[in-house]
Amino acid sequence: MKIGDKVRFLNEVGGGIVRGFKGKELVLVEDADGFEIPMLIRNCVVIETDNYNMERKPITTASTQKTEEPTKIVKPELTTRPIELKGGDSLNVVLAYVPQDVKKINETTFDAYLVNDSNYFIYYTYLSVEGKAWKVRSHGIIEPNMKEFLEEFSRDVLNELERVAVQLMTFKTDKTFAKKVTADVELRIDTVKFYKLHTFRDSIYFEEPSLSYDIVRNDAPMKQVYASAEDIQNALLQKKQVDRPRINQNAKPRNVNELVEVDLHISELLDSASGMSNGEILEFQLEKFREVMNKYKNKQNQRIVFIHGKGDGVLRKSILDELKRKYPACKAQDASFQEYGFGATLVVVRQ
Repeated sequence: MKIGDKVRFLNEVGGGIVRGFKGKELVLVEDADGFEIPMLIRNCVVIETDNYNMERKPITTASTQKTEEPTKIVKPELTTRPIELKGGDSLNVVLAYVPQDVKKINETTFDAYLVNDSNYFIYYTYLSVEGKAWKVRSHGIIEPNMKEFLEEFSRDVLNELERVAVQLMTFKTDKTFAKKVTADVELRIDTVKFYKLHTFRDSIYFEEPSLSYDIVRNDAPMKQVYASAEDIQNALLQKKQVDRPRINQNAKPRNVNELVEVDLHISELLDSASGMSNGEILEFQLEKFREVMNKYKNKQNQRIVFIHGKGDGVLRKSILDELKRKYPACKAQDASFQEYGFGATLVVVRQ
């Protein structure tokens, strides 16, 4: 932040032009009426500056020429002792899209921001995918407890934003700190939302309504589950194939001293469950259970351990329900806690 920058207040309405500084924490902001308002630096965000860290790129359109001369980037010096906020050592990062004129939602252009709600500096890249290849839309460093303007875009490039990713690496300067997990979060953006006023909501980070996506929440990178109709159809078709080419060979039951162990974790049954819903995954696991029971149903006193994990108990309950309905003579109990923990059921075949 320097004299001449245009800033906006974070915690109240207003803003103006930076006219000077008082000490290390206060900035003097001249408002539209010509009054100089003292404000904490951490409560201001730069919205117009010559500094590359906040410089707005031209509006991106489908017809933008790719032969434009690149702008020379001058990297800013990092603040060595940023102001840290209480509770800010938990990493929270938000990707937000803000309409420039929310009252004209069908005509307006949009601004993209990355919000750093933490006491860490963040190296970031903001990417979108073209086919199977990724391209960088913005990259740089965000200072602690600040938000970074990424780009301004119009509706004719919304198709480029259907699949985006944010990569993050955190650090502090001039002091020791707790290392955070490096994040690489991919998002599917429903671009239809950019045409619906109610999808833009109030937030603590912006005066205007915004469409926000958590990238990191309380140090945990977010995972977005997405499955298109085509993905689901392909998954169902593959499940019906007799040879099941994606089945991991390690998932086959193994005999250990007359004891058969069957791991029903989906990661052991399939190389990848991408695109499958929770219901489809459960059904696939139950099919494996039925296959094993059908194989050993006539082998008296055969012991079978089904490893299902603790989880929320849905798979275990489904297994016990099927045993009661189809194999009422079989005995079922928790498997050895010492060997399997709480996540396994022992079935003894009875006829």
